[in-house]
Amino acid sequence: MDFIKCLIIGSGPAGYTAAIYAARAGLQPVLYQGIQPGGQLTITTEVENYPGYQEGIAGPEMMVNFEKQASRMGADIRYGLVTKVDFSGWPLRVQVDEEKWLQAESVIICTGASAKWLGLESEQRLNGYGVSACAVCDGFFFRGREVAIVGAGDTACEEAIYLSKICSKVHMIVRKSASGMKASRVMRDRVLATPNIEVHFNSETEEVVGEHKVEGVRIRNTLTGAVGTLAVSAFFVAIGHQPNSEVFKGWLEMDAQGYIKTLPGTTRTNIDGVFAAGDVQDHIYRQAVTAAGTGCMAALDAERYLSRIESEVLSHQYTEELNSVE
Repeated sequence: MDFIKCLIIGSGPAGYTAAIYAARAGLQPVLYQGIQPGGQLTITTEVENYPGYQEGIAGPEMMVNFEKQASRMGADIRYGLVTKVDFSGWPLRVQVDEEKWLQAESVIICTGASAKWLGLESEQRLNGYGVSACAVCDGFFFRGREVAIVGAGDTACEEAIYLSKICSKVHMIVRKSASGMKASRVMRDRVLATPNIEVHFNSETEEVVGEHKVEGVRIRNTLTGAVGTLAVSAFFVAIGHQPNSEVFKGWLEMDAQGYIKTLPGTTRTNIDGVFAAGDVQDHIYRQAVTAAGTGCMAALDAERYLSRIESEVLSHQYTEELNSVE
């Protein structure tokens, strides 16, 4: 059974950044990439808001660069999916691919979150070609154009307002009536008061129109049955995210949505030696740069934890030696 000083679960900006810092600190990190090496950025065509890339960079290329840097620093990067954990004692135990068990002195969880989708074939086919689950990430590419967004919660309202500042018009598709919106009243009122946001209540998305890029969205009114097509250049899905935390349930404290809780100002969880970084513990910002920042924090927290453990072990050994002499 492998015995690992610092085990990192998941890749993406948080995981790779944690690996870079942990490797530089001499923690000999081992990183398991998970089911989607590189995380959500591997399905993003262009990233323009990450510092240091003046001309922007393709999401997959950016994640390759992150991985190469982590490898160059000495991180041991492996393919594999964590399928079970046992945090009942120390060392911590983690199972990979339903068969191999590992022992770890510390664990950093960077498994991210996955966007919820409507389940349309066209939605997936045009993902990255006008379909996006992050208006803040991709809205800039459609400045000055008409776009559509589907969703009825506070996040959807926030993203619609954000898009209204850079796009000529925003069509907001809401399945229920105004009174049935999940968003808080203040957010709903802000949307309704924004001149270039048109809300289509009692409407469902039937299809994203376009062969190689988004050219429109076909919607159906649930009260009248009337079907119409909105001529838009982009379609944003804002119906929520699902944190990839299922394997840790029963061990780590989580909120009602499944996001791992961390001690404010740190990446520490309720289990000593287990840390969480990136979107799996952040339901507010969900940006590459914030994920990378918490990845850095997690590695520093793990380094301090391991130093404390090492000091305690040495102190215990010294006490035992003194007792044996006496």
